[in-house]
Amino acid sequence: MEIQNLYPGGFASNCYLVRKGTDAVLIDATADPETVQRALAKTGATLHAILLTHGHFDHMETAAALRTAFGVPLLLAAPDRDFPADAKKNAHALFFGEDHAYPTPDRTLFDGEVLTFGSITLTVRATPGHTPGSVFYLTEDANAPIAFSGDTVFAEGFGRCDLWGGDSAAMRRTLNALRALPRKTRIYPGHGEGGTLGTALDLLF
Repeated sequence: MEIQNLYPGGFASNCYLVRKGTDAVLIDATADPETVQRALAKTGATLHAILLTHGHFDHMETAAALRTAFGVPLLLAAPDRDFPADAKKNAHALFFGEDHAYPTPDRTLFDGEVLTFGSITLTVRATPGHTPGSVFYLTEDANAPIAFSGDTVFAEGFGRCDLWGGDSAAMRRTLNALRALPRKTRIYPGHGEGGTLGTALDLLF
């Protein structure tokens, strides 16, 4: 499996192109369509879907353009379904003082759901706290399990809980529950560099 961060740009929000053979998905939507197209063209891969780790604006800035350019569905966990269309919930109003709507997801996801896109398989793991619908996308690689952790867990910290729908008690429960996952799980967070889940959690407990 190949994982490429296409856009550590605005708000330092990562955009991961996940490819296995000729199949690909995007985790979060901040890269422009041209960048995604160039990355796909280098490998001959086909994009199947755009998966959002949660419903904040800085993780779906280019969702509309990408969905139009590639004709693929936008997926988001059910508890965050209304975030894209609501500037208060998606935090755009807080940061910019104005309304802005992002695309409503084509499909909502649920805890434990297994997603298959050609040769790529991802399992949805609910990780509420940063938002009600924050999730991990879990998969297996030859060397170690992989988690796309959004703004739940970073290499050196965890997501803030003071935005709309944030819940510090839920975050504590989530972080405790994540200790059951393999320590060697490689995390690909929504911001910053990755690391291992065990190391990240050691810094929190």
